[in-house]
Amino acid sequence: MNHAVVEAMAATGQTADSLAAQIGVDPKTAAKWANPGRIPQTRHRAQVASILGREVEHLWPDVLKRREPAWFRRWVDVEREAVALRAFQLAWIPGLLQTEAYARATLAWEALTPTEVDDLVSARLARQAILTRERAPLLIAIVDESALRRTAAADRALMAEQLHHLATCAAMPSIQLYVVPSSAGIYPGLGGPFIVAEMPDGTRLAHVDSQAPAQILQRTEDIATLERRWECVRGEAFSRAQSLELIREAATSWT
Repeated sequence: MNHAVVEAMAATGQTADSLAAQIGVDPKTAAKWANPGRIPQTRHRAQVASILGREVEHLWPDVLKRREPAWFRRWVDVEREAVALRAFQLAWIPGLLQTEAYARATLAWEALTPTEVDDLVSARLARQAILTRERAPLLIAIVDESALRRTAAADRALMAEQLHHLATCAAMPSIQLYVVPSSAGIYPGLGGPFIVAEMPDGTRLAHVDSQAPAQILQRTEDIATLERRWECVRGEAFSRAQSLELIREAATSWT
């Protein structure tokens, strides 16, 4: 149990039912907040802490131990709360589907210390926990074939491992994986990678990557533009079966 939460609830006479009624969530959700590692959604933390008369950091100290860059934390919170994620990646394997070795290779050209690399890799791998939890979000990922063919750190074995992992992920019930073949030529996805997240209340937010810190978009017109682009990209991709066959062939080519 999260003893800090349990003690605070006892001290204030709160129960899962009373918290749920005040916050506006299901009592089962509120009950989970007393379990280790279960942290309320971002928009609920301050409310719960206020009701319990404690600081957020006292109830859930892990909030302070986050290793991802500060500018990226809001998106990590979005990922944790989302019910569906539609991700397009042009040059890399999506972060949620990377192996540790591949994740490290993507940071090889950054001016980072070994400790910073360790922190970033740990944070990236920790994000992947959403894919194996109960009620995992639906992840629909589209990857350009070039990401399967581009070596990482000149290590063929590393790429073979990554693509075998990708094939394994594609078999998970909560993951749909598609590949846009190189034969597609010029298509809308060449404009860059993006992710659209659908939240429990039906709202959508998007993460758009670039050379500078990424942007989180929530304007209706921006989301609509990305959703139209998503449909165009999806139309260029192979079917799931064809995509899996291509991934397995690419994995074999690296051995």
